[in-house]
Amino acid sequence: MPVPWFLLSLALGRSPVVLSLERLAGPQDAVHCSPGLSCHLWDGDVLCLPGSIVSAPEPVLVPTHLQTELVLRCHQETDCELCVRVVIHLTVHGHWEKPEDEERFGRAADLEFEEPRNASLQAQVVLSFQAYPTARCVLLEVQVPAALVQPGQSVGSVVFDCFEAALGAEVRIWSYTQPRYKKELNFTQQLPDCRGLEVRDSIQSCWALPWLNVSADGDDVHLVLEVSEEQHFGLSLYWNQVQGPTKPWWHRNLTGPQTITLNHTDLVPCLCIQVWPLELDSVRTSICPFRKDPRAYRNLWRATRLQLLHPLGWRLDAPCSLPAEATLCWQALGGGPCQSLVPPLPRENVTVNKALDFPLLKGHPNLCVQQVSSWEKVQLQECLWSDSLGPLKDDMLLVETRGPQANRSLCALELSGCTPLLSRASTVTAPYLLAWQRAARLGEQLLQDLQSGQCLQLWDDDLGALWACPMDKYIHQRWALVWLACLLFAAVLFLLLLLKKDHVKVASRGRAALLLYSADNADFERLVGALASALCQLPLRVAVDLWSRRELSAQGALAWFHAQRRQTLQEGGVVVLLFSPGAVALCREWMQDGASATGAHGPHDAFAASLNCVLPDFMQGRAPGRYVGAYFDSLLHRDAVPSLFLAVPVLALPSQLPDFLRALQGPGLSHPGRLADRAEQVSQALQPALGCCVGPLGTPETGREMGLEAGDGT
Repeated sequence: MPVPWFLLSLALGRSPVVLSLERLAGPQDAVHCSPGLSCHLWDGDVLCLPGSIVSAPEPVLVPTHLQTELVLRCHQETDCELCVRVVIHLTVHGHWEKPEDEERFGRAADLEFEEPRNASLQAQVVLSFQAYPTARCVLLEVQVPAALVQPGQSVGSVVFDCFEAALGAEVRIWSYTQPRYKKELNFTQQLPDCRGLEVRDSIQSCWALPWLNVSADGDDVHLVLEVSEEQHFGLSLYWNQVQGPTKPWWHRNLTGPQTITLNHTDLVPCLCIQVWPLELDSVRTSICPFRKDPRAYRNLWRATRLQLLHPLGWRLDAPCSLPAEATLCWQALGGGPCQSLVPPLPRENVTVNKALDFPLLKGHPNLCVQQVSSWEKVQLQECLWSDSLGPLKDDMLLVETRGPQANRSLCALELSGCTPLLSRASTVTAPYLLAWQRAARLGEQLLQDLQSGQCLQLWDDDLGALWACPMDKYIHQRWALVWLACLLFAAVLFLLLLLKKDHVKVASRGRAALLLYSADNADFERLVGALASALCQLPLRVAVDLWSRRELSAQGALAWFHAQRRQTLQEGGVVVLLFSPGAVALCREWMQDGASATGAHGPHDAFAASLNCVLPDFMQGRAPGRYVGAYFDSLLHRDAVPSLFLAVPVLALPSQLPDFLRALQGPGLSHPGRLADRAEQVSQALQPALGCCVGPLGTPETGREMGLEAGDGT
């Protein structure tokens, strides 16, 4: 069951409910004023053009207070309409200006000065009235005799009869003078409906007016219209905006009774409901039941959009007026809150759905606009022209303040505040010490950039200026202390860990190892595969081209080797050169013929491709610590290995397996007993493949010949 939420009479709030209303005869508007004043109402309505505020060189009349009273305008005894009477209180504003030559000419000037003081005052007062769907403006002429003219004193009031309005409508009234000397007065009032007044016998529309209840059921809102069957009526939902005309949202002609369901996400504070019988000249009853609903305000902020217009404009689009203010702020690249700037935007409620200008000379991607709600909470933030000016920049904002006698000061806007650039002896507290030191260190450079025209001026007036200075060239200086502190902390932490533990446990992933070999024949490839598989059982991560044929085909042997070598060395791994008769021959060809010799081999021969990078590493002395050499002692003599490669350990397999595993895992990473067990496991895994791999054994003479040539090649 829906729970009653707002009854119409309760939703209207405090309305000027009276038991009986004064009756006015006839349809004509009228005006009358306080004793001593004379007033006149212009025929017909006028245009509502407030204009700009102008200064008053002498006393003038201005409206200072508005009051309303409900009356009935009756054509017959039972044919009346609800009408709003407006009372305007007037006050003398301003003073007489004293002539500059009064002292020079004495009493003669006083006599001339008395003449305007004895003159009466006359004013044209505009009354603007708005109640959906009606809008009117009338002009009243008021004259005050000289005897009542006292600066700052009230002179009386003017009464206007009257503005017709619908029962239950929300009316807005403005009053100002032409020309306008002060900000216009405004007054908003919610009128009662037929239930709130004892006028059912006087207003015919109340006889068959649809009664409207608003109730809530979970996330749904129900509009329940209690009307008789077969009665036709109109229902309209609209946004009642203070700034600008009302905006219709939904309209239907219906037959009663009806229940209209709205989703709670459709509720906004200015959503109003108007209902009327479909009869000629029927009265429309309006209510705005969601003006104080917290959910409606949350929905309003969700529906609000902040647009930044080119070149220096902005616009806030919203279905209702917003109780919010706009501020201009600076968003630093490193994050943190957006810092408010001078000049601020006008600290007043934002005018929605209207293009506004920034008080700036140039745009900058770090300049942002914030929409701050009436409860001082930032609801929206948009940085300027992100599409045209790009992302945030690492610029320093300099704030120039100008004082009397050509005094000026500069400070750098940072998260801790605005740090002075010219004072190095200022006393600062510990939390702001780093920011102050940074600004002081860069102060001279920033001032030089400012004087040389490298900074962009964003704003300038008599009070100061804003400058955006690029900081790209100072980035390494700004973060030097921070990085140094981090490095020192990391070094101390590392030393503490070394002192606390006798050794460092190897991670479960193990050290990376890239295995390079020459594919002499199928049996040798099986032997290499057995070695790689056995090494994977240890805490090692082995990469070998046997397991990456698809990547080799897609990338090419040289690209695949470059990627694997870079990754292995970046992770602190090792490249293993597995020498065989074929590998030795390839090295000999490369040293004799250069890099062009490798192009004759297959696309999957990673060893031939790798020589373009491996041999230069050895020739330039970069190999130690990165490479380990190995060969199978049943297939090759050590003397066959070119002498160029002896700059790194070159170990025989399987006879020197413990030393080989120690070189792969790094020093001190394995217990000697455990290392021997692992060497035995690898040796047993190699035996079947090693027995099948039969090939010519390189002779010592061949090895010495190749070694000599390798030495010559270096």
